[in-house]
Amino acid sequence: MGEFWKRLFTRNVPTVRPGFSVGHVPLAVAVALTPDNPAPDSAEIEDRFYRLVLGMPESAVVEPLPSELAMLKRLHELCGADRFDIGSLPRLPAVLPQLLRLLKSDSADGTKLAQLIGRDPVLVGEVMRVTKSAHYRTLKPIVSLQHAVVLLGQEGLRQMVTQHVMKPILQAGAGMFGYAAGQRLWDHAERSAHASMFLARGQGDPFEAYLAGVVCNAGVGAMIRVLDREAPPTLGVFSRDFLASCAKIASHLTLRAAQHWELPSNVIQALRERMDVDDRPPVTALGKALVAGDQLAMIQLLAENHLVPHTTPAAHDRIDGLPQAQIDRAQQDLQRSFRVQNDYVD
Repeated sequence: MGEFWKRLFTRNVPTVRPGFSVGHVPLAVAVALTPDNPAPDSAEIEDRFYRLVLGMPESAVVEPLPSELAMLKRLHELCGADRFDIGSLPRLPAVLPQLLRLLKSDSADGTKLAQLIGRDPVLVGEVMRVTKSAHYRTLKPIVSLQHAVVLLGQEGLRQMVTQHVMKPILQAGAGMFGYAAGQRLWDHAERSAHASMFLARGQGDPFEAYLAGVVCNAGVGAMIRVLDREAPPTLGVFSRDFLASCAKIASHLTLRAAQHWELPSNVIQALRERMDVDDRPPVTALGKALVAGDQLAMIQLLAENHLVPHTTPAAHDRIDGLPQAQIDRAQQDLQRSFRVQNDYVD
């Protein structure tokens, strides 16, 4: 962990619930979420989620302080346009773009997939490790990569690519900030992928929806590393607007990472629509599913960490354009798949 984060997070900061204060510095949020008042707005959800990822207490300060304005200028100098060195992000296997295209092709077969996977030792290792697990255990031992690939099947390979390739990348992206941030980013990625795929059902490629959900916060780890290196000691706990601006820059880095990794064009377009959601609503089916799934995943993770009631619905000001009944079904499915203990305390 860098010196800035050590200074900030080794202070004696007590756990804070909505409506409470520490000393003379109120840490209440703009809208208290209670079982009687469960509907937040989108900004509230995102603010709480990113504070959870950062391990940062809430703040009643909305507008950026002078030190934060200076920091924002520095962040734009480092990360704006094409200035951030996208090559510094953790690598994806070089064969991944070709593998994703082949997995979408009707002509994909075990031989072609095995030949492509065989060019990357990391993927070979993951395929063999997964297929030797109890879930795939067979009467006859797995003696070749092609045998393992056929055993996994296309759907199994897709899951393996996202879970066993993207997970360490997301966690490594927050490495300088400690394990907790990386684990929470991955927890969100799993839930976002699940919800996005549910919402995109019947509207497009379910794997593209799953992939978009997994990578939608890939730029947050890069943003954390920049803050760790550049943030001055005077920055302190972030104001709400400053944190929102950092999240916006992280979305830009996510889009650039997806382009650098040569992810499918539909995924890149959905990430672009998510980045621009403050200015215009998403227009593609995948963009709508991603925007809604991302937010539902944030709520789910906040509920699992007892920061909002488990009954908290989607934001009242969401602009994904999807029918409310579809959103409700997706949230119910998410809650069934990722259980929440109902012990939120206001």
